[in-house]
Amino acid sequence: MKADLNRLMKEKKLDAILVIGRSQHNPAMVYFTGTAHITRADLIVQVDKEPVLFHPSMEREEAAATGIRTIDYNQYPMPALLKEAGNDMLLAMVMRYEKMFAEAGLKSGKVAIYGENEIGAIFSVLTLLQKRNPKLEFVGYQQEDLLLSAMATKSSDELAHIREMGERTIGVVSQVKAFLTNHKVVDDILIKEDGKPLTIADVKRKINLWLAASGAENPESTIFAIGRDGGVPHSTGTASDVIRLGVPIVFDIFPCEEGGGYFYDFTRTWCLGYAPPEVEIVYNDVRKVYDTIVNELELNKPFKQYQARTCELFRELGHATVEENPKTEEGYVHSLGHGVGLHVHEMPFAGAYATPSEILAAGSVFTIEPGLYYPEKGLGVRLEDTYYAEADGSFHCFVPYPFDLVLPMKQS
Repeated sequence: MKADLNRLMKEKKLDAILVIGRSQHNPAMVYFTGTAHITRADLIVQVDKEPVLFHPSMEREEAAATGIRTIDYNQYPMPALLKEAGNDMLLAMVMRYEKMFAEAGLKSGKVAIYGENEIGAIFSVLTLLQKRNPKLEFVGYQQEDLLLSAMATKSSDELAHIREMGERTIGVVSQVKAFLTNHKVVDDILIKEDGKPLTIADVKRKINLWLAASGAENPESTIFAIGRDGGVPHSTGTASDVIRLGVPIVFDIFPCEEGGGYFYDFTRTWCLGYAPPEVEIVYNDVRKVYDTIVNELELNKPFKQYQARTCELFRELGHATVEENPKTEEGYVHSLGHGVGLHVHEMPFAGAYATPSEILAAGSVFTIEPGLYYPEKGLGVRLEDTYYAEADGSFHCFVPYPFDLVLPMKQS
């Protein structure tokens, strides 16, 4: 949680965090500012000190609404800096950072870099800034990331945001279900009112419309994949594919709050009208593993141990897994789950690169999403819900939803 940040910074011997970029669709910045409308900003967070947010003058009121101490960029006028720098824009930008750091009282130490910006531009600025200020050291992380470690457990307010997103997501899922099952069917193909076949593109347009109407955004797109595409886990589906009865559809939806706030992640696999026996067998195996894992969850256990358990369960059911063959493209081919928050994928992770410290702690939010994939057989099955851990050791799905494989059609 954010309350752990000061402790985590001290453990990593960090003196400060510099977060750059806008305050929408920029998880590190949103974590501190919320989804304010600030198009560019610099946030300095120091150990045992009040954070400082530097911002454009035009967005001073939005910046003030964050509740963070604010300083207008106009205190360091760019025309004056350019003149001093001999019209060298890079040097002028570096000089402004030097003045901002001085204003914040940060003259030396280790500084972790976060946020989103054009990589070449910020690289050039930080390189020259460090060259001119050798007492400053800029760092980043590949594993055991500072902010992701803090984000791995959520406050009650964060849980409320995710629950609200879950309710909006499930509301849209219910609309999709009703939309599909109310279509006319001719020769096993769903037909629109204009007499043309219903396609993946048609369904996705409705999903985006309903998400927007609910106050959600869909920045990562949606997986709505039928047949063989459903057998390739991250295939989003072919726009021109028609919707047919009896062909499995993997529907994976992961929207976020407006402005790039908290995400929710959910998947169901559906067959319209009926399911072929081969699909039922695979579906039932995935459901067995899902139920077993959920019932075996324990507080403070490494998430990756449940990935190993998932592989064991699928192997016992006769399916290949990534544990014995990391290159397999059939059977169980991915990890069991991941954390969810301001990123759709964040700590704790369960996959091959997860660390033992990524535990299911109280306040953690994560997905459980076992799946089986047989693209050459034209099928894939995945079931996914987003869970959270309570301090009493219980685990709960934010918004339960039925696990029906077959959706009966309401029209013939």
